[in-house]
Amino acid sequence: MKNLTLKQLRYFDALARHRHFGRAAEASSISQPALSLQVKELEKMFGAPLVERSTPKVRLTAIGEVVIAKGRQILIAVEELEDLVRASKGPLAGRLRLGIIPTVGPYLLPEIMLALSARYPQLELEVRESMTKALIKDLTEGRLDLAVVALPISEPNLREFALFEEEFALVRPMADAEKPIPSPKHLRTMRLLLLEEGHCFRDQALSVCKITEAQPRQLMEGSSLSTLVQMVGAGMGVTLIPEIAINLEARSTDVSIVKFPAPAPTRTIGMVWRNTHPLSEQLAQIGEIIRGVGENKRDGTGAYAR
Repeated sequence: MKNLTLKQLRYFDALARHRHFGRAAEASSISQPALSLQVKELEKMFGAPLVERSTPKVRLTAIGEVVIAKGRQILIAVEELEDLVRASKGPLAGRLRLGIIPTVGPYLLPEIMLALSARYPQLELEVRESMTKALIKDLTEGRLDLAVVALPISEPNLREFALFEEEFALVRPMADAEKPIPSPKHLRTMRLLLLEEGHCFRDQALSVCKITEAQPRQLMEGSSLSTLVQMVGAGMGVTLIPEIAINLEARSTDVSIVKFPAPAPTRTIGMVWRNTHPLSEQLAQIGEIIRGVGENKRDGTGAYAR
């Protein structure tokens, strides 16, 4: 096969991810006709169509699925080769792609970026905030270098690095501030406000309350922790937030935020990356920095009650 290029594989990877020529071209910073031409060149090389163009949403053909699977292995190998060269040059520099879940990002990301910038002034940090499932997919397909998520992930091809453990806090209307803290059994009888499906913190909150099936009359959803806190302030129910969110969310509205008595429900925040990543040693060092940021943030919450 002649003239197969990494650029063509990257364009085809973008098309396979977005399943739309226009969005794939935008993500690749080229025009749609240019991307379409590159895909057609690939099809000529393989002697078969790689995508179905007769539907609004692009679909890969059987051979297209094979090509993207092998192509992604090549792209990951090239990325890791480039990282190996970077690792041999000393202090971490250049692009580093970090993923982070929405229940951590708003509360730690500014401090993380400042701490990493101070330690690695030549580092170019690219951040993506998304839900765990999407971040793990991007990690395994080579579009991220590392991700900050709730552990465990239990993926055999990923290394897990625990950062810190944090407690959950209860958010309820200010009118309930003097009431006893409800038990998990009592929480099941209250109107519980949760994040939308797909957020790992939603599943953790349901687990704390020992709820296995959502009942529409009991549960309401929001798109972010800040939205949930605002809903509590409006008297629509109660919610749970992680410890690192307390200081920021306590300023957002007039609510009561209290911690549960021991043994309080907790979650473990950690970092994950591919086992094969050439910068594994440097990523562990980054993990130590993020661990310090997380511990400082938690120390700042104290025995909070409002």
